[in-house]
Amino acid sequence: MAKHRSLEEFKSLFPDETSCADFLAKRRWPEGWFCPACGCMRPSKLSSRAFTYECLDCRHQTSITAGTVMHRSKLPLTTWFWAAHLMSSHSNGMSALQLKAQLGVTYKTAWLLTQKVRRSMVDPDRTKLSGLVEVDQTEMPFRTKAAFFNDSDEPQKLLIIGAVEVIDKETGNTPRIKRKGSMYHNTRAGRVRLAIIPNNSAAAIQGFVRANVEPKATLITDGHKSYLGLTDYRHDRRVVTNIAGHIPLPWIHRVFSLLKRWSLGTYHGLRRKHVSTYLEEFVFRFNRRAHRKVSLDTLFKIVTSSEPQSYWDIIGRENSRKGEPTKRRSPRRRKTALGPRQDRHTAVDLA
Repeated sequence: MAKHRSLEEFKSLFPDETSCADFLAKRRWPEGWFCPACGCMRPSKLSSRAFTYECLDCRHQTSITAGTVMHRSKLPLTTWFWAAHLMSSHSNGMSALQLKAQLGVTYKTAWLLTQKVRRSMVDPDRTKLSGLVEVDQTEMPFRTKAAFFNDSDEPQKLLIIGAVEVIDKETGNTPRIKRKGSMYHNTRAGRVRLAIIPNNSAAAIQGFVRANVEPKATLITDGHKSYLGLTDYRHDRRVVTNIAGHIPLPWIHRVFSLLKRWSLGTYHGLRRKHVSTYLEEFVFRFNRRAHRKVSLDTLFKIVTSSEPQSYWDIIGRENSRKGEPTKRRSPRRRKTALGPRQDRHTAVDLA
């Protein structure tokens, strides 16, 4: 799976629904199918329902998409595969409007596809950052209406915090930790983490650091007082006075610059409601920028293990149709040549 790169190779690997279903089955049950109800491994593939297995012991039926992001989806599996391939392999990402044109679906379908795929880009088993880590905050504009560059709708600001590992270029590992205040040359950016925070308080900043960085790591930060409470980390403060912030903290500022350019170039400004999913998409693509050919394989590994989310869960509203009584259809009346309310015998008597 990690060898294919071009669209022709992808098309040859997944030409139809059966090939996509076989790939999902191998990713979901690498050691063989097992029943989620009783745990036995005696399946029977149903011919009446597509890609559905029935347990021979308890008769529980399970499809290959049940319990995943594709749960109860009416879209073909090939559409899901093409959406995941385009979003994971495209260097600048893909908006719902672009995906709509590529797949030939409606905008609402393309938007829901992109939202579900973005929510599958967070690996639940990912490890925390370690070694030498730069941490900083930045302000990022967002829009509330369709027109981002409208004078009457001035863009507001989001407060984003980020952390990035500093890696030695030659070895690819954490560089030798120097004394505080020293510069680290011949380095590059490693893995990154991003999140939105409500303010610059110590609770918000320290909560992000503890959730994303291993204890005892060396933190390179600015002179903000909210970092002082991180006593279980080695703190290397770089107080920014008359110099630009990207000089003492080069890699996290480069990440912020790429993030802002990406949000404006691909999405023409982000909205506040779903900004966390866009940040995770950027993190997924940035962390795999040197191994883009394996991004799809990693994405489908997470997709098959992620919990399903409906349209109402994504937009954060209650299902307006939930709880409504089912409308009963009136019985169909037999139509005759003399009208729907007269049967044949009554017509004869009246004649």
